[in-house]
This record gives sequence, structure tokens and C-alpha cells, in this order.
Amino acid sequence: MFFSVIIPVYNRPDELAELLGCLVRQTYQNFEVVIVEDGSRIKADEVVKSFQKSLTISYFYKENGGQGFARNYGFERAKGDYFVIFDSDALIEADYLQIVHHRLQTDYVDFYGGPDTDHPDFTPIQKAISYSMTSLFTTGGIRGKKTNLGGTFHPRSFNMGISRKVWQQTGGFQISRMGEDIIFSIRALRLGFRSALIPEAFIYHKRRTDFGAFFRQLQFFGRARINIARFYPDELKAVHWFPFLFTLGCVSVPSLWFVHPWLFGAGAGFLLLYILLIFGDATAQSKSLKVGFLSIGAAFVQLFGYGIGFLKEGWKRLLEPKTHRETGAAIEYPS
Repeated sequence: MFFSVIIPVYNRPDELAELLGCLVRQTYQNFEVVIVEDGSRIKADEVVKSFQKSLTISYFYKENGGQGFARNYGFERAKGDYFVIFDSDALIEADYLQIVHHRLQTDYVDFYGGPDTDHPDFTPIQKAISYSMTSLFTTGGIRGKKTNLGGTFHPRSFNMGISRKVWQQTGGFQISRMGEDIIFSIRALRLGFRSALIPEAFIYHKRRTDFGAFFRQLQFFGRARINIARFYPDELKAVHWFPFLFTLGCVSVPSLWFVHPWLFGAGAGFLLLYILLIFGDATAQSKSLKVGFLSIGAAFVQLFGYGIGFLKEGWKRLLEPKTHRETGAAIEYPS
């Protein structure tokens, strides 16, 4: 099987160089790499040139249109039987493509996704953010699970593979931002294609390196969840309300004192218990007190960011015509 590895890039040449270094070391070598520079100010062309002798690699530059349409641009120019999609801030082990190839040969699926985790060399804040994005106490542990909230697995584009047939029949990404990967997965599933999680095909996801950028990213994710509901209203589940309700609850705790001191104590006690759970679990997983402390901040940044984005876009959705859908034009990459 011949793979086409599609990587959209936006102002991240250094990150791309690390990912291409991982691809050079792949034990399965029957693949090409397609780089789509999506209107970057800081171009990656010199990075790509430095790998031309060690990889079968193509480089394309297009006007900025967002990561979804950049991937479509790559699909149109790819030669592979199966397309593998990475965000540029990913790192992979040397056997990643070998694992995917083996799975597709033994139990074929039309499209797949893999989980993400933190690398031992990541900074403490990167590890804390990675913990927050995968923890039972923040996301419910649904990322990297075989099912999606009791339903079929929805691959995410930071680590995703699709067959050429899936691309041809779906037409690729309908929009370029605001939940474009989940909308794509839902559409593919409803066309009858089969998806699966390949747990061993994980990536190390660098994510953001400070809480400010992480907060902005999670606001975007909260808005994206409402945007998905513009296309598929039945995909807005009760669990998606949790960050908003958590944020509302945290903001409301001080006012409970004026209602009844007991209610204030109960609210404060719940928050303290939640903080201790986060600290204990993150410390145990990372074996680092520093990561444990930072994970408390990361969890609150994640839930507040998502909750606020969910509220903003949800309010906007209430006021707009129900037939309205986002166009998908984008300038910045949120992930």
C-alpha cells in the first residue's frame, strides 16, 4: 500500500522539520510526503529542500484558506492509495506507518484515527496541557477511545487516515475550520464508510506552550462544537455542555454565600475536591509534582476556555437563522 502523508503548514517551519525527521526514520518506506503551505508569512520551503534527498516530498504554496481546504489541496495532488493526515506540531515513532499498514492489511477500515500523548522531552507545561486534554476529569477520557460518546469513533485530523475512495465520495472537508474534521467524519460515517481507532498509531502532540495560547485554542474548540451542530444538530450531546456548566458553576460559587453559607461551603468544597483529584491524578501519571500543579491550571484554562467559546457561539447561534452555516474561511490555525 502506498501512503500519501498530507501536512498543512502555517508559519511553523521548525515544527515541520521535527515531523519530517520522524518520517525519515519510518520502518515502512512506501510513502510520499505532501506539504501544503497555507499562505504562511514564515515559509517552510528551505526546510522542505533539506529533506528532498531523504524523502519523496512535494511542496505546494497556496493562498491562506485554513487547514481543511489545505488538506483538500493536498488530496488533489497526492498519488497514494491511502492518505495520512498530521498537524505540523506532531511527532511520531519510527513504526507508525508500519502499524497502520499492518492494521489495514489485517482488518481494513476506510478511515482511522489515532490517540495523542505527551513526549518525555516535552516541557512541564506541555505535559500539563496534554494531561488536561486527555484526562478523565476534564474531557471524560473520550479522546482516543474506540467510541465517541456511545457512538461510532470520529477520527480527528491531528492524527487521521482516509482512503482515496473516502476522499472521492465525500469531496474532502466541507469547511476549513470550526470542527471541520468532526463534520468530515460524521459525513463519511453517514455515507456508510467504516472507521476505527488504531490505539498503537499514536502521536506526540506538542500543542501550545503557554496557558494564554491554550485558552484561545480551547475557546475555538468550544465555538467549533456549536458549529458542528449547525450541520448535524443531533451531534450536540449532553456531555458537551459540561465545560460551560462548570464555568458557570465556578463563577457562581462566591454569590452562594449571600444565598446560604452552607451552599457556599458545598460549592467551595466541590472545587477543592476537584482540584485535589486533578493534582493527584496528574502527579501520579507524570511522576512530577510540578506537572501536577500545572495540570490544575491547565484543567481550569481548558474548561473555562471551552465553556466561554461554547457560550459565545451558542448565543450567536440562537440569534441567527437556523439554516445558517459557517463558510469555513480561516486565517489562523487553532491547533
